Amino acid sequence: MSFTLAIVGRPNVGKSTLFNRLVGKRLALVDDQPGVTRDLREGEARLGDLRFTVIDTAGLEDATDDSLQGRMRRLTERAVDMADVCLFMVDARAGVTPTDEVFAEILRKRSAHVILAANKAEGSAADAGVIEAYGLGLGEPIRLSGEHGEGLNDLYSQLMPIADDFAERAAEHAPETEVTVDDEADFDEDGEEIAGAPAPTAAKPLQVAVVGRPNAGKSTLINKILGEDRLLTGPEAGITRDAISLRIDWDGTPMRIFDTAGMRKKAKVQEKLEKLSVSDGLRAVKFAEVVVVLLDAAIPFEQQDLRIADLAEREGRAVVVAVNKWDIEDQKQEKLRDLKEAFERLLPQLRGAPLVTVSAKTGRGLDRLHDAILRAYDVWNRRVSTARLNRWLTGMLEQHPPPAPQGKRIKLRYMTQAKTRPPGFVVMCSHPDKMPDSYSRYLVNGLRQDFDMPGTPIRLTLRSQSDKNPYKGRKKSGPSALRKHLK
Repeated sequence: MSFTLAIVGRPNVGKSTLFNRLVGKRLALVDDQPGVTRDLREGEARLGDLRFTVIDTAGLEDATDDSLQGRMRRLTERAVDMADVCLFMVDARAGVTPTDEVFAEILRKRSAHVILAANKAEGSAADAGVIEAYGLGLGEPIRLSGEHGEGLNDLYSQLMPIADDFAERAAEHAPETEVTVDDEADFDEDGEEIAGAPAPTAAKPLQVAVVGRPNAGKSTLINKILGEDRLLTGPEAGITRDAISLRIDWDGTPMRIFDTAGMRKKAKVQEKLEKLSVSDGLRAVKFAEVVVVLLDAAIPFEQQDLRIADLAEREGRAVVVAVNKWDIEDQKQEKLRDLKEAFERLLPQLRGAPLVTVSAKTGRGLDRLHDAILRAYDVWNRRVSTARLNRWLTGMLEQHPPPAPQGKRIKLRYMTQAKTRPPGFVVMCSHPDKMPDSYSRYLVNGLRQDFDMPGTPIRLTLRSQSDKNPYKGRKKSGPSALRKHLK
């Protein structure tokens, strides 16, 4: 990476559309209504042979109070201060507005390098707006069409001399959307496991998604972990729209944390934009390694919380349940006891998963949350040798033999671990289709307890292995077959 480019401008001038084109992915949500983008989103941009970091920002509005628009503006101004270059976009079809003139003046004072771009400039209808843009005093405007990809050569020509002025920087990469995991573990001569979970590195950080209902405090929690107000927060529910990823070093552990939009009940999600936000959050869950389900201490374990936790388990992710706003809870011991009882009863598929109480506002409990994430990640990567598994299986069969449905006895022959992340086991047996679910649960619960795998999803697959003679049905060979042929 050589420099950082921030795309700024009024709402709905096409900043996110250009951002998606530069990064080559649909990372930012795009919609016709203004004000879709609220947080700062970073991406790894490619333009010809240029590689740089691009920041998509919220639309600049003329508000400086503590309203949502005012807080969005302060975040955008922060992006201007962070960036090496600002691409100031105006709408060529709408022409230059008084708000554009105000922000042009701000950029002249705050940014050393400003490039002016007149977006939506395809066709003759935009000519008047492009001419008006000259009056902003920021040089010759580039005619752009972020939607159709026109004018990118002119943008390249403007960025090239700036790129030459900057030395290479150690910049963060864009959010990973496809993660290749290594399921191999090292074993000694007896088949016992040597290596545990692979340690997160700067090149391959631990992927953590924070999910929950709207207004549970997800963005506030991540800001407290970061130690700065990087994400937009406030009393309004549903502020976060995009799944924003941030790379941090949390107490020596490299992590990529995804802040996601609050997930409401499906019946309540009517607007197209909210549907896009929720699907973006679901995508973050699929590519995370550990999912932190954040609950509100005042109303924990509502139906939607249970659905979100069950989703993370079905996706096969390590799960940590965090209860936020613990600082305003009066009866802490009694409440904690009730929470643990409800957790065991309502989420039996995650029995033993870490349950941590935190306060995103004060920062209390963040050290416990950090340890719980690493513990869940370690269990998620756990591997058990085949020798230990089969000794364990023998004991389980002696303790409780499998049933004989319709008089057909089910024989469990041997067992092995096929994968990790999450742990997946294969049992070779006769009549796997007749094995009742209750016996599969008996085996899964035994694995969870005896091999210390609390909370993590466990996949158990039954495969058929018959008693039949493997040579039955094969063509005969040898002298007898030859004599039969000669007859």
